[in-house]
Amino acid sequence: MSGTSLRVAVVGAGIAGATCARTLADAGHAVQVFDKSRGVGGRMSTRRVTLDSADADAVLGLDHGTPCFAVTGAEFLDFVEQGQRAGLLARWTPRLASHSAGLPGGVMWVATPDMPALCRALLKDLPLRTLCTVDGVRRSGATWSLESAGATVADGFDAVALAIPPQQAAALLGVHRPDWAARAQAVPMLPVWVLMGTTDAPATGCDWDLALPASGPLALVVRNDAKPARAVLAGQAQWVVHATPDWTGAHLDTPADQVQAMLQAALADCVGDALAWRFAAVHRWLYATLAAAPGDEPADGAWWDAGMGLGVCGDALAGGGVEGAWRSGRALAALVTAAASGDQT
Repeated sequence: MSGTSLRVAVVGAGIAGATCARTLADAGHAVQVFDKSRGVGGRMSTRRVTLDSADADAVLGLDHGTPCFAVTGAEFLDFVEQGQRAGLLARWTPRLASHSAGLPGGVMWVATPDMPALCRALLKDLPLRTLCTVDGVRRSGATWSLESAGATVADGFDAVALAIPPQQAAALLGVHRPDWAARAQAVPMLPVWVLMGTTDAPATGCDWDLALPASGPLALVVRNDAKPARAVLAGQAQWVVHATPDWTGAHLDTPADQVQAMLQAALADCVGDALAWRFAAVHRWLYATLAAAPGDEPADGAWWDAGMGLGVCGDALAGGGVEGAWRSGRALAALVTAAASGDQT
């Protein structure tokens, strides 16, 4: 690498990748972002659903990925408050169900009008290629190329930043940094089945917005329509329900229709009322949450090989969660910029 402005490929358009890309672009680097999905956001995802209503078709956004997040660090709080002033983020203090195990942090935050909105804003005006699964990265001389399904999709990059789940990054790292690949493969990421949908309002009158059941198959129950800037339909309730990782692991390969029926029954038990469903679907996140700190998290919150021009960022390298992903993305961008300027400290 030479000079102070680099051409960087960022693989992954979740909060880590979007933060890394925006920070790099703001530092003067030429960035292009790639993601395998139709849109951006990663685990900050929203499923759009069109329902028949009394007047017209109603379009709902069900936040079936990260439904909300907490803030702990001062720097992240500054970022979040800037997002609030820009209309991208909103505070949410949900009413907690009495049978919950507790609500860490108290005040939650959500992106508006949907969870991917924050990543869309960070990536605004940056070159972005979606529906592109990068399954290989190749280094030739001093530059990198990206491959998908055996074909080169982009080349001429001075650096590559991988902002994807560790197990997916491992497959790309093996040829170049087998030590990183082994560490990434060992990161304890857990799967989660998610039920999302809308029902008639519970007859018993659900007086809470969020539940964290202390036992049973459910880890988290969210009234999606109770969150700021979400659509509200009279006489209906919108749900996002996360199963526990243990329950998910036991039903990892169970057919989706059976998983849906079991989670619907578990939600009825949680609410204490039979629910009349108008729409329901399930989604399986294979790498949903960090089981525990790996124990060898990098001090910088990211991995960076300046000699190769190869880096990795993501929530798993910085404690997990949205805040961890944000910190890791910023950290990798700072390491890239330092290397470009000749500062290797």
